[in-house]
Amino acid sequence: MREAIALSLENVRTCQGGPFAALVVREEIVIAREVNRVTSLNDPTAHAEVLAIRAACQTLRCFHLTDCELYTTCEPCPMCLGAIYWARISRFFYGNTRSDATTIGFDDSLIYDEIGKPPAKRSVSSAQLLAGEAAVAFAEWMRSNSKALY
Repeated sequence: MREAIALSLENVRTCQGGPFAALVVREEIVIAREVNRVTSLNDPTAHAEVLAIRAACQTLRCFHLTDCELYTTCEPCPMCLGAIYWARISRFFYGNTRSDATTIGFDDSLIYDEIGKPPAKRSVSSAQLLAGEAAVAFAEWMRSNSKALY
């Protein structure tokens, strides 16, 4: 965790992104270390946790990190929490809370609130289109003998 904190401080001082960093560790060996690069990459998904998960998966050549832990300087946002679950990371540790993040201008409460709402009640409008055509790919996936389940 101290390494993640040091990386987050460096990230603030070099203006590469927000005050966040994350490490993916397996058997006490750091597999990946990343910092928030949202502003430097102009990518709203370039959170430290997501970038660290991507780097760890590339290094380990797999898309499951079941034998890994994640150390992050802040309680993960909804997107990062989703990535942690999709990667099947066994456990994670964090420094600051999401409430701490809110106090410095990183407020994810809207997203947490929106997730529980039915699509029609969310603040970003959405509509289903071409459901029948879209279902063709799902049907083909179900018939496929070469799919990799995740």
